[in-house]
Amino acid sequence: MEKVDLDKMSPEDLELSIKQTKLLFKFNHTEPMTEEYSALLNELLDGNIGENSTITTTFAGAAFDHMKIGNNVFINSNCLAMARGEITIEDDVMLAGNVQLLSNNHDEYERQVLLCEKIVIKKGAWIGAGASIMPGVTVGKYAIVGAGAIVTKDVPDYSVVVGIPAKVIKTLEKDKFDE
Repeated sequence: MEKVDLDKMSPEDLELSIKQTKLLFKFNHTEPMTEEYSALLNELLDGNIGENSTITTTFAGAAFDHMKIGNNVFINSNCLAMARGEITIEDDVMLAGNVQLLSNNHDEYERQVLLCEKIVIKKGAWIGAGASIMPGVTVGKYAIVGAGAIVTKDVPDYSVVVGIPAKVIKTLEKDKFDE
């Protein structure tokens, strides 16, 4: 787990944060599916977005330079990506609307200290509407996270999880997926 003290950010980190905030605003207010829209998204993510991947507005979060998105990824509207602890989204992933990817949390006693742990969403996973993925969680290959779930522990490959906290309710048939 990495700790980041927000009171001790370097001038360069503060400048990057301001730049990303302004880029995010511009992205959220640009006509979708245009060259400008794609260029702003690419700049916001520091070039870490694969081919044929889409994020629809509105998009929110922080530390987008700590986010990596694979090919053929679809992220629907109102995604919150708090990426200070890193977020990796592999190929062919779908995120429904209102999904939260929270790779950091605040220390209980030192609220300006972020406790950061990487989130990984593996190939072909599908995250349902309103789900929250918490710090340190890996969502397995072709797994499904049900709408509204709060995922606090790793999700095995080919599993379906639902609830608060999310629990496995089903295992999908591996041979039904093209790999």
